Amino acid sequence: MRIVMKFGGTSVGDGQRIQNAADLVLASAQQGDAIVVTVSAMSGVTDALIRAARRAADGDAQTFLTTERALLDQYLAALDQAVGVAAARTSLYDQIARGLGSFVDFCRSIHVLGELTPRALDAVASLGERLTAPIFAQALRERGAPSQAIEATELIVTDDRFTQANPLLEATREKTRARLLPLLDAGTIPVVTGFIGATRGGVTTTLGRGGSDYSATILGSALDADEVWIWTDVNGVMTADPRVVPEAQTIAEISYAEAAELSYFGAKVIHPQTISPVAEHDIPIRILNTFNPSHAGTRIVRDPKKNGRTVKAITAIRQLSLVTVEGRGMQGVPGIAARVFSTVAREGINVLMISQASSEQSICFVIEAAAAERACSALEKEFELERLRHNIDRIAAQSKVVIVAIVGAGMRGIPGIAAKVFGALGERGLNVISIAQGSSEYNLSLVMEEKDASDAVRAIHAAFNLQEEP
Repeated sequence: MRIVMKFGGTSVGDGQRIQNAADLVLASAQQGDAIVVTVSAMSGVTDALIRAARRAADGDAQTFLTTERALLDQYLAALDQAVGVAAARTSLYDQIARGLGSFVDFCRSIHVLGELTPRALDAVASLGERLTAPIFAQALRERGAPSQAIEATELIVTDDRFTQANPLLEATREKTRARLLPLLDAGTIPVVTGFIGATRGGVTTTLGRGGSDYSATILGSALDADEVWIWTDVNGVMTADPRVVPEAQTIAEISYAEAAELSYFGAKVIHPQTISPVAEHDIPIRILNTFNPSHAGTRIVRDPKKNGRTVKAITAIRQLSLVTVEGRGMQGVPGIAARVFSTVAREGINVLMISQASSEQSICFVIEAAAAERACSALEKEFELERLRHNIDRIAAQSKVVIVAIVGAGMRGIPGIAAKVFGALGERGLNVISIAQGSSEYNLSLVMEEKDASDAVRAIHAAFNLQEEP
């Protein structure tokens, strides 16, 4: 099989973990699989780099220096654990020192200019993966597996939307196949930097936070891989957050659509954009635990095997606000909703859920809490005339709400799902503020007060017996 394996930040968090990950790759290679590895930065590194760059822009000339020293210590400790050959260790030490030196140079420039552009931020944020990949490749070579570290700037072509770049898939496919297929044919294991790409002109970009997952599926699609394996620190996709529901179970198989719904509504296992490149080619994704590799994890496919369950999982997004636009004068007036969401879009605010009463007297939508004040101010300005005429009576935000999402392809066309959900909540005296369900019926979303979220997730989980193995 041809497999793209992605290892996240916790999976390569120190030298011992890099060795463990290399052992997992080697085990598959020894079974005859052709492997491409994609690696994240060590956990915490990207956050530290970004924080230092932002402080430099704010006039802080010290944080980036202390960050350089801390990261140098972290990577050298990993190097000592993961690499045994003295000459290789010396060479990698020099490479790490040069990389962190360039980080300091960038931050000095940012400090002088007093500005951190998105392009400069991508140049800084990409460093962590660039430091990890060569160590991982050397760990494989010391296990007798030919390996080569490759920067994704050679492979993944993107637009110039810095910090949130979109891959140009045809150009990426051409470059990826030209660069990687000869290595795979020769039995070499490429170790590719996750999270990053480059414009057609060669300027470094990043794919957004969690983008190493995206890198893996982009490469999997480009190479016509048989599967993409995402190695993380949990046993796959769970029926609920185990910190909220300790008896939550791993889901053996789930559809692309269900996984996309879960990722959108707060499940942290997989990046929301990850699924698209492989779904188009029916390439399965496996979510596996680096620290429990014998666990089968979760397989994400187009048509999963039926397990007799209507609902697959319950998840929740927190730190949200519910914005309401209401007024008797809205009824029957065309264009109100369009103006509401155009205004929010101009502010660059992402809407997570929408609900409107059939009376057309109110529209409510959910956004991140941090954007609520900005959204309300923009809407007050947009509808200033309607407010004076009392066509719109109120524009307000309710803070400390959550979206609880009930997800499962088996919900489609099955009567009684909503009744069971609301019955479970009613038994515990939990109130629902707003409701939405798409016509696909993959997802029933409820807005609730934040204080009730955990109880609601536990109640619904128990109502559908998700704590039991199917």
